Amino acid sequence: MTDFTARRAGFRVLHEGGCFVLPNPWDAGTARYLRHLGFKALATTSSGFAFSCGLPDGEATVSRDRALGHIADIVTASDLPVNADFQSGYAANPEDVAESVRLCLATGVAGLSIEDATTDPHKPLYDLPVAIARIRAARAAIDASGTGALLTARAECYLVQHPEPLKESIRRLTAFAAAGADVLYAPGPHAREDIRAIVAAVAPKPVNILMSADTGLTVAGLADLGVRRISVGSALARAAWTGFIRAATTIANAGSFAGFDGSTSFAELNDFFRLDRANR
Repeated sequence: MTDFTARRAGFRVLHEGGCFVLPNPWDAGTARYLRHLGFKALATTSSGFAFSCGLPDGEATVSRDRALGHIADIVTASDLPVNADFQSGYAANPEDVAESVRLCLATGVAGLSIEDATTDPHKPLYDLPVAIARIRAARAAIDASGTGALLTARAECYLVQHPEPLKESIRRLTAFAAAGADVLYAPGPHAREDIRAIVAAVAPKPVNILMSADTGLTVAGLADLGVRRISVGSALARAAWTGFIRAATTIANAGSFAGFDGSTSFAELNDFFRLDRANR
């Protein structure tokens, strides 16, 4: 049994019951610290990585090869299973999506997500038959690989401001479930009744919910709604950027270093990484 085989098996078990948080590091250091905190699995964040490169999020700015390199870095940063935020598969037609999936699996990921967003503002979502074909192609590529990696299908209705986001999300997610997706994910809903409706519509398959702000929902509350997996997208990266921007702006505008107050000390971080490295 290879290390990746064990990670993939463990990742699958996490989806079989209960509720777990899948936090999103954006580099090796944050991946290592999240492991230290006891999280059982990680997910990449396309936007968190793009921001660290000085780029906006999106397939048009971060190439597939660059994204694959980053995903591989996160996979090798720890011994935890990693789910790849794989955008829309870096391709439009199903055959090319399948090729992208094969390349992503080669990084050692335990799972990956495929979105139904086109990046075209005039037609932001793929027509449902095309979106289904893309999920089927991803499913076939995973099955042919024999890896057992999990396929997450995403409906981007809330994020593209669809006029009926809940109804259309459910329509798409149920179709994606029938096409072979293991996990269903519609980023955006925060109302309890919407989340409960999505969970019920695709049951017994697990649902991932995005929590990128404090909406009053907690891990325990989401578990009560039947959510199996919680991710935070770019939120941790944005929290780090918030501290950086505040401190740097205070220096630039006020000539003051007060923005450093309350910061984690050099010694604490240095000692963590020194001990962490010694224990690998």
